[in-house]
Amino acid sequence: MKETPVVADHSIQPLSWTEAYEKAHALVDTLSLEDKVGLTTGVGWQKGPCVGNIAKIKQFPGLCLQDAPLGVRFTQGVSSGIAGINAAASFDKLAIRQRGVYMGKEFRAKGIHAQLGPSMNMLRVPEGGRNWEAFGEDPYLVGVAAYETIQGIQSQGVMAVAKHLIGNEQETNRELHSVSMDDRTMHEVYMWPFARSVEAGVASVMCSYNKYDTVYTCENEYVMNTLLKEELDFKGFIQSDWSATHSTVDSANHGLDMTMPGDITFFSGDSYFGANLTRAVEEGEVTEERVTDMATRIVAAWYKLGQDENFPDTNFDSFKPSPQINVQENHKEWIRSHGAASIVLLKNEDNILPLRQSSLHKIAVVGSDAHANLKESNCEDHGCHKGTLAQGWGSGTAQFPYLISPVDGIKARAGNNIDILEHLEDSLEGAIEAASKVDIAFVFVNANSGEAYINVEGHQGDRNHLRLWNNGDALIEAVATVNANTVVVVHSVGPVQMEWADHPHIKAIVWAGLLGQESGNSLADILFGDINPSGRLPYTIAKNIKDYPATTSKDMNIYYEEGLYVGYRWFDQHKIEPLYEFGYGLSYTYFVYSPMEVSVYNHPGEEEVHLSIQIQNIGLFDGSEIPQLYLSFPEIAKEPPKLLRGFEKVFLKRHTEQTVQFKLTKQDLSYWNSHSWEIARGKYVALIGSSSRNIKAEHMFVL
Repeated sequence: MKETPVVADHSIQPLSWTEAYEKAHALVDTLSLEDKVGLTTGVGWQKGPCVGNIAKIKQFPGLCLQDAPLGVRFTQGVSSGIAGINAAASFDKLAIRQRGVYMGKEFRAKGIHAQLGPSMNMLRVPEGGRNWEAFGEDPYLVGVAAYETIQGIQSQGVMAVAKHLIGNEQETNRELHSVSMDDRTMHEVYMWPFARSVEAGVASVMCSYNKYDTVYTCENEYVMNTLLKEELDFKGFIQSDWSATHSTVDSANHGLDMTMPGDITFFSGDSYFGANLTRAVEEGEVTEERVTDMATRIVAAWYKLGQDENFPDTNFDSFKPSPQINVQENHKEWIRSHGAASIVLLKNEDNILPLRQSSLHKIAVVGSDAHANLKESNCEDHGCHKGTLAQGWGSGTAQFPYLISPVDGIKARAGNNIDILEHLEDSLEGAIEAASKVDIAFVFVNANSGEAYINVEGHQGDRNHLRLWNNGDALIEAVATVNANTVVVVHSVGPVQMEWADHPHIKAIVWAGLLGQESGNSLADILFGDINPSGRLPYTIAKNIKDYPATTSKDMNIYYEEGLYVGYRWFDQHKIEPLYEFGYGLSYTYFVYSPMEVSVYNHPGEEEVHLSIQIQNIGLFDGSEIPQLYLSFPEIAKEPPKLLRGFEKVFLKRHTEQTVQFKLTKQDLSYWNSHSWEIARGKYVALIGSSSRNIKAEHMFVL
């Protein structure tokens, strides 16, 4: 098995907020009102080299803010790695942090002060167009992934931007509709990842396009001031999503610190801040103290990340031809490794995988998703659908420096030892002919989605359905009809309908997700057993689309009726059997779990529970296991049946064992009770397993 590469880390030590504010006050105190307003106001769309720009003001050099959550948008010489949803599927904290580190290195080398990510909206509806940018359906998993990503990015002296606050779970009517939910759901589900982001020291938070309780989030006092700045004590600055500012006075007074890209609409030449904010202060509608606070928050974030010393000049232009500095270093090795670690093996009958080259003579590679044309794949913001799927579309993308297709990855790994028959299109007749002549037939299928400003094959961001694209279901059935050793590889932004999953000729299903530039190599590493699969589903795949708790809506007022019961929690509560549950994923080896040991520290205000379990690899391969800790709360808390509260990735050589430690903190043991977090008194049950449904050990304890 290959070793996981480590990203070279030339990290900085961020200042504390106290230290950063001391420096910020000294600078801001020298500025005029107009200067301070200038710090809060972007220069306008395409008026600077980055998607968002703050102009130079006296000794403050200005800011460059740039997409995307997975790499640098609108430039070349950068890496285009795995999507957020695949990062989450790795269930690997170290790898997720290293992903943040390499991205931070590349953003910094391009002279970018703020990376517009990570995205942490919940996978509430499986059709949601931007689900692939974020980390899945469970707030604990999303929170951990957000925390580690932010720590990685900011270790390189680049501001991370947590987004989108709040309720931006679909693209349909995103700039028009209003979202509402009960207070407990807000705190336990949707604000949970933002709370973890604040704990990580995130520099900035982006408010979203939609309204919350009929008020746009970027002028919503409850969202920005009450929830974020007061309850979570957020010290950084809140910036708008692009053109998501809708007022001057309400936005400033209710918590917005920076408007992006500055103009009211693209190219409008005016701004809700700028001269309008200055006028609002002069007329007494906004205090200068508030503008000082806005400016101080921005400058403090700049100081916190050490950007006042030796920060590179911005050396690219998003909108004009410009010199391109290559900042990729060896990051492709890490992207390949993390990509393989994020692949989920859903089915492996007869141990058809890993491929045994000694007994394998000929295979077929079928489907348009198996090949790539770089020029076609690099259409603007990936708003097209040709060839293999390695990212969704929209502002969350980065240009591929190259794209290793599945067929090229397989051919490179197979060498001359296996005869490979290619049918790199979706015609059924050709697929049948190819599949009927080989030992194993690989059929490649996909499903895409993205952001609402681009329409791809009739999908305006959100998916219109959960079926495979390009007639993928029929392609699978055609291949499986003629080949008793069919392997299906799925590149998808999220769950799809899989009526074919139990077909007796489909021996393996490999859920590859969105692997980025090293896609084919990451896949080949898994197929040939160079890396043992250890990925886990960060969402539930239902047997029937009607089983999901919610779907996209065209209503102008959307109430989150399912409340706390998002994702697997809904399936558990209603005793619905999923096709593949949250946290599920197979390995080429086998693990056994010992009984759990638990120590309870029940000191009021300092409650903690320490848990340990021994895991043994009894199979034939070295591999990694992902033990997951779930918690059932006392009845008084009225929580879902179980909540994820921990996970670890453990590498075990065959016939070895290791003890895995977990710790439940006061936060993990608490529920939101009206106006505060509270420990539920009574019987808890800790459950440890390899998925949300495959529980290996449980233990009851009392607080």
